Formats: sequence, structure tokens, C-alpha cells
Amino acid sequence: MPQILFLVHRAPWPPDRGDRIRSWHMFEALAKLAPVHVAALADNEADAALARDKMAPLCKSLVVEVRNASRPLALAQAILHGEPVSNRLFRSTPLARQVDNLLRGGNITHIVAFSGQMAQYLPTRFGGPVLMDFVDVDSAKFATYAEQEKSQPLNWVHQREARVLGTYEAEVARRVDTSLFVSEAEAALFRSRSGLDADKVRAIENGIDTDRFDPAVAFEPVGQGTAPLTVFTGQMDYRPNIDAVRWFARDILPLIRRRHSLARFAIVGRAPTDEVRALGTLPGVTVTGEVPDVRPWLAAADAVVAPLLLARGVQNKLLEAMAMARPVVASAAAATGIDAMPGEHLLVADGAGAVAGAVCALFDDPAAAAAMGQAARARMIARYGWDARMAPLGELLGLPA
Repeated sequence: MPQILFLVHRAPWPPDRGDRIRSWHMFEALAKLAPVHVAALADNEADAALARDKMAPLCKSLVVEVRNASRPLALAQAILHGEPVSNRLFRSTPLARQVDNLLRGGNITHIVAFSGQMAQYLPTRFGGPVLMDFVDVDSAKFATYAEQEKSQPLNWVHQREARVLGTYEAEVARRVDTSLFVSEAEAALFRSRSGLDADKVRAIENGIDTDRFDPAVAFEPVGQGTAPLTVFTGQMDYRPNIDAVRWFARDILPLIRRRHSLARFAIVGRAPTDEVRALGTLPGVTVTGEVPDVRPWLAAADAVVAPLLLARGVQNKLLEAMAMARPVVASAAAATGIDAMPGEHLLVADGAGAVAGAVCALFDDPAAAAAMGQAARARMIARYGWDARMAPLGELLGLPA
């Protein structure tokens, strides 16, 4: 009888951030194919407890270990051993021991690893199919960090991680049966870097639960006021999100307020850094911190923005906003990978003036903004259902759906 081992760098429950949303739906899809053993890490004990309570009844077995790696120590060890820092940050001896025990038991017939950091837990030899969901080309992300960060030693650290991690990613991809990425653009980039063909590197895109993200649902009012409201959602200790909201709050919102003097900007997301919290002192800016549900804030928004300077793969924040029929303004980087037509389903703009102009255009014409939102929701329903997105897993694993 087939049994699947699912290795995941953050326990998938609750699915309240981009990586956990994808891994949760992947877990649900795998569980429909065969019993699943989950071996996962968690950032803290609270997350681990939530995952254990929710997932244990759904798994053949479940192990969640809390990672507690020190970044400076991980960097030192990675340099000493010539390996990616990313691996050291997600290394857990207890989890490795549990994985080894599962594999020695002889019941595991298939393995799916989620996020490149989990490749270190893959066995050297295994008789069944192995899928590696890298999600994004992380080495390319660090190369971009190096381009943006000119000061030392960070520039050197990012350059080294891009180089060492890129080599490691290619080595892993050559060992496994299939490597997965969140968009065709990411898959094509990895093929060009690794030299592997399309039969070894595939795209499985993210989806969206359009029943949950439905503007027809009644939500408790938030962000009340008569002035137009712009919203950004995301994990607010993640560097690209921090850079995006800082740029919008300091450079773009003042341009918008020249035409709409009381325009507001809400930064909605968990774990805001001190830098993000400080933006709440600026005129018109609200920093909510973690909220129990982002949907009321999306429902309240006159525009949702994603002015990301660095973005990889498909941005869940955009899928959620579009499913909620909200008009969206995104940077070209954020919009890449989303199968939608600029000007019809969303607005794409780069540069402070262009982003401000696009937001003001939505504020100036609410009827056109509403029509764009409805078109966006229709596109999400037609293109991004999770069942359809995860359907290829059965074929790739050789398991009938």
C-alpha cells in the first residue's frame, strides 16, 4: 500500500502566509492519494501546537519540531562546511532522526519535499518517486538581494548564498524525479540555470479558495472612514514586504494625498518589525499588526497595492485581493506569474509617480474600479481553483486520483 512522506519547512497549519497556504493545499491533495506521514518544522512552539492539534487526525503520522537556529551561528557553520546558510537555519537533528526512523520502517513509498531547505532530509538512495517543490528559485532571490545591498558584509553574504545555494539547488534537482516551481517563469529560470529539461522541471501554480475569499460574505467593518483606503497585506517581517510598504508610505502615499488629501494606507499583517511600526506615525498610515482575518480589510479597501521591488513566483496576496473583487495595483515584479491581463484584471505600475497615478485613477472612478474588481474575481474563479492546480501531483507520483 502506498504511503507518502511529506517534508515541509513550516508546518502547514494555519495556512495564513504564502508558504503555508501552498503547503497546506499540497498536503490536502496528497492525503487524497494515499496516507501521509508529515515531518515538519515550526518557527515556535505556538505554531507547532496549532499544527499538531489540527493535522494529527489527518495524518498517518505527524512530527513537528521547533527550529531554534541562530543566524550568526548558522552563517559561521555554513561557511565552515561550505554549504548554504538556508540549510543550516532549517537543520534539526531531532527531525532528521525521526525521518530516518520512518524511512527505515520500510513503509514509505513516495516522498514530497516542500521548500529547498528540506532537501537535506532526503535519503541518498530511495526506491520510489521523489518530488522536490522548490516553490521559488531562492538562489536568484539572494542574487537580487546582493544587487540591492551594496554595503559589506551583507553584500558578500548574499553573493555567497546565491552562488552556494544555486549549486545545491541544481544538485538536488538532478537527484530527484521532478522539481516543482510556483510559476512557469520560475521553472524556466531554473531550467536555464540548471541545464535540466522540462521533463525534470515543472510548474504547479498557486491557487485560491474563491469560496472563502468571496466579497458576498458579510464581514465585520474595519478601517471605517469616508476617505479612500489603500491596503497592503503580508508577513511584515519579510524583507521584500518591508521595503514595499516603506516605499509606499514614504514616497507614494504623499503623492496620492496631493489629489486625495485624506487618503489612507493600512499595512495589514503579522510580526511587523519596529521599522514597519514606525510607519504608523506618518499621516494616513495605519499598521494593524496580526489580524484574525485579512478578508475584512480586503473588503474595506478601495484599492489593494503590491508595490514589491523584489517578488518571486506567484503572490498569494494578489490572488486573495482579486478573488475578493478588489481593484489591484501591482508592480511588474509582483504581477509576474499571475495569468491576468493588465488593464482588465489589475493595474501594473512601476515608479512612485506611476503607482500613485494608478491608485488615484481607481479612487477617481469607483465604477471602473468595481468593474475591474469583478473581472479579477471572474478570472480567479476560472483559472485558480486549488483542486485544479494540485491535480498533477497524482500523475507525477504515479498514484491514481
